[in-house]
Amino acid sequence: MQNAQAFAGYDAFDFAAGPWTRRVWRKGVGPAVIVMHEMPNLHPQVLRFADRVAAQGMTVYCPSLFGEDGRSPSRGYTVRQMIWSICVRREFNVWANGRSSPIVDWLRALARKAHAECGGRGVGAVGMCFTGGFALAMMTEPSVVAPVLSQPSLPLGRKGAGTIDASPAEIGCAKKRMVEEDLTMMALRFPSDGYVPDARFAMLKETFGERCVTVELPDRDANPDAPIPPHSVLTWHLVDEPGSATRKVEQDVIAFFKRRTAL
Repeated sequence: MQNAQAFAGYDAFDFAAGPWTRRVWRKGVGPAVIVMHEMPNLHPQVLRFADRVAAQGMTVYCPSLFGEDGRSPSRGYTVRQMIWSICVRREFNVWANGRSSPIVDWLRALARKAHAECGGRGVGAVGMCFTGGFALAMMTEPSVVAPVLSQPSLPLGRKGAGTIDASPAEIGCAKKRMVEEDLTMMALRFPSDGYVPDARFAMLKETFGERCVTVELPDRDANPDAPIPPHSVLTWHLVDEPGSATRKVEQDVIAFFKRRTAL
């Protein structure tokens, strides 16, 4: 494992549910937040965000869904992981067919475990890029009360531009719960990001109305030293300086988790 220091303060355990077993990294005390990493792996920039959630009195659960834990990814490594996940791995559904990824069942089970261990009103969940829509699909699990969709990039392709990787039943459940339980969700992106089409955010706004708080940042707010064009709101493209627009978004997301998960 590279960058072992990035996991300082974390405990690791293997969690099995259904046909899948995954390593999960846990840190902190307080209500639970599940931090689902972006493509290609659980890298130090994701752990930086998780550390800041834990520092605000919450317990972060960081499942390792693909790739090598701790590795700082190169462009080549990212491409290889994307091809592997699209073409080989059966736990992920990347095309527009009205279904969520099978691994979401495992994530819902993890949310139940986390809520039982940590208490609070419920569990927060943030997905990033490849996992962005998972937080929405997870809402069929009653413990999930604070979903954040950061640059939700699935399904891929023009056919799925106005959809997201959740079934109609999962979207209907989320919409019903938001009204009945007075819940909200957050969705984040850079509008120039070709992986997160305008039509996808338009669909979220139309479906959830004021229950979906959308944050759309101009390219000028992205970290210019990131290795890819503006995409990763909470990780690579966060300008890690007080007062930056991306730091404010990070703080707003953490405050959202704290407000929604606490009793």
